[in-house]
Parts: sequence; C-alpha cells; structure tokens
Amino acid sequence: MTKQPAPMRSVAIWLSIALHLGLFLLWTSYEGFTHLKPKDKNPDIIEVQLEEPIAKTNNDLNASQNIDKQPVSLAAPLAPTAEEWAFASKYTLKNSKGYRHSFGQQVRSMMGTAVEGPDQGQVRFRIEIAPNGAVVKVETLWKTSDKAEQLARKAMKSMPALPPTPTGKSLIFERTISFTPFATNDAPIYRDDCLPDTPAFGNPFAWDGKSPQEIKKSKSAEKLSPEALAECLKQLPQDSIDGITAEAQRQLDIWSSGKLNQRK
Repeated sequence: MTKQPAPMRSVAIWLSIALHLGLFLLWTSYEGFTHLKPKDKNPDIIEVQLEEPIAKTNNDLNASQNIDKQPVSLAAPLAPTAEEWAFASKYTLKNSKGYRHSFGQQVRSMMGTAVEGPDQGQVRFRIEIAPNGAVVKVETLWKTSDKAEQLARKAMKSMPALPPTPTGKSLIFERTISFTPFATNDAPIYRDDCLPDTPAFGNPFAWDGKSPQEIKKSKSAEKLSPEALAECLKQLPQDSIDGITAEAQRQLDIWSSGKLNQRK
C-alpha cells in the first residue's frame, strides 16, 4: 500500500472534519426545527388544558365561600307605637291578645340585632303582669340560646312603664322570643277573635276503671249571644296587611312542612 503525501492526508482530514461538522450542524438545526415547527393537529382529538382553568375555578370558589361566610343578620323590629299600646290596653279578647303581642314586640325591639351564629336561638317564658302594667314574674320554660334569654330578661327589667292591663286584673301568659335573623313577623290576626274557642280534645273512651263505662260526648263550642257578639265585634280592629301576610306565610309553612314529611 503506497503512502499518500502529507499534504494530501491533511486535506483529507480537514475534508472529513468539515463533512462531519456539517452533518452535525444539519442534524442539530433539523432537531430544533422539528421542535419549533407546529405539528399537524388531528381534528378528531380535543386538547384540554386543565391547569389554568382549575386554578381560576378554585379562586372563584374561594371568593364565593368568603362571601357566603358573612353571617346573616336581622335588625330589631321597631317598638310598638303609642297608638298600638293604646289599642292593646283596651283589647280584652283572647286573654288580652293585643297586649301580649305588644309586650313581646317591645322586648324584642330592645334586644338589638340578631346575628347568625352560636348566640341565635329562642326562649319561651311564662310571664305575669300586674294590673298596673308592672312585670312581677318571669319564668323560663325552655331556651335554645343563653344569649337570647339574657337579652330578653335584661329588656324586661329596663323596659318603659307599660299601660294597665285591659281587664284590670293580672295578665298571665306564655311568650316565645325569637332572637334569630330568620324570624318572621308574627303580627296577630284579630278577625276571628269573636268566634267561640274550639273545645279541647278529650278521649271519649277514656275510663278510670271504677266508674260505669260510658262514651263521653265532646262539648260543643259555646256561642255568644247576639248582644255579646255585637259588643265583641266593636273591639275588633281592621286587620293590617302585615298581619294577613304573616298568617298566610304561617299557613304556607305548615302546608310545606306537611308535604315534606309525607315525602320522607
């Protein structure tokens, strides 16, 4: 094998280096081009990018939760007006119904704003009011909120002087005070107050085991005489729109509750 001259070998070496360098540069440029060149998209494939929408959804959800965390509140109702107390002090029907309502409204108005949370709730009292309008006895029957009881008792102790009771006798009644932001208006309805009270239910077959057995007849409601009815009707006020609306809402709540229980 004949040896090539040194200059020829040098040229061959440089040519080989140049060739390999060119191939290397061509390969790298081709790889870079393939990465930069957008690939053909298959119209049957749907691309979904989840990271950014999920982050936005989480932010929106957190913002909504922060808004929902704001507790619901309900301002205290206005105290009874002088006209309302004047009516209540003369209304003798249904155990001084107007007086009892005005008393409860007066107490609730002095308890302040009810805020959704651990302090909300209800409390039921048995109350005795002297003939001169002084509160002489308050007994807690049950409660769902210590705060409600505390505020109600404080209101009863510091409430302004009340008018004398309508009958001139002590007024004893039970009253539930609702200290919640969801309490509905309980304005009373007076239009049926001259109708006789429905007799209390009694089991006609009840027997004490000693006396002769007999089926007890239920007592019929006692009707007022025409004169007494005429006097009674004079006390009835024109029902307020609030009272009629509140009564309709109560009936709707009772009906809805019954339908829900049937479904269960």
